[in-house]
Amino acid sequence: MIYNLFPTILFMLFSFSTSKTNLPEPNDIKPVVYAKTVESSVDAKIEMAYNNLHSDKFALPKLESFAEALKGYYSLKEKGLIKKDVLTLIDFSLSSNTKRLWVIDLITGDVLFHSLVAHGRNTGNEFASNFSNSAESYKSSLGFYATGEIYNGKHGMSLKLDGLEKGVNDNARARGVVMHAADYVSNSFIKNNHRLGRSQGCPAVPVELSKEIISTIKNKSCFFIYHPSRVSKFGAESIS
Repeated sequence: MIYNLFPTILFMLFSFSTSKTNLPEPNDIKPVVYAKTVESSVDAKIEMAYNNLHSDKFALPKLESFAEALKGYYSLKEKGLIKKDVLTLIDFSLSSNTKRLWVIDLITGDVLFHSLVAHGRNTGNEFASNFSNSAESYKSSLGFYATGEIYNGKHGMSLKLDGLEKGVNDNARARGVVMHAADYVSNSFIKNNHRLGRSQGCPAVPVELSKEIISTIKNKSCFFIYHPSRVSKFGAESIS
């Protein structure tokens, strides 16, 4: 009787041992599905925020530029580098003859301003294509900034900008890259010259809107200049 049971017991032990060794170790399991879920949730969050933007009188920015701006905004807010829930977005992929600056209240989704804005004279003619962080380059710098304090300069009320991306725009304050009013940022200038006027690298805005825009975005709000030729290090980070 015992001899008849012995082969059966051996077979059961062998089967148990084999099934155990075939089980994957916990460390071998890669969270591929989870990573895709997180990525999808980020995209969904951005799309929801974009769909919540509204304005009775202004056009909306493109989703591509807004998405990168929003990712950077959340990253900078988390780091404490910006304080306000206001986003200024400039899309330099667009013609300078069109309104390519938006100021957005990210709490309400209201588009507060939609305006013309100049780029640097050596950055391009109608379209911006060349960018620099160097002094006296007369070029615009891309990327994320924190807005600074108001001061009165040769263009009247002006707003200092602090570039937050090393090697990309961190020389902005030293270069004197600021937001200011300019009479060459106007529809009449476009009509007479077939393009908007250009600055020495500053994001200059129309005279009639400058004080309102500057007063709204001053003191540590998020300011982003977008161009598809570059992905910002802040914009590339995920929203947690």
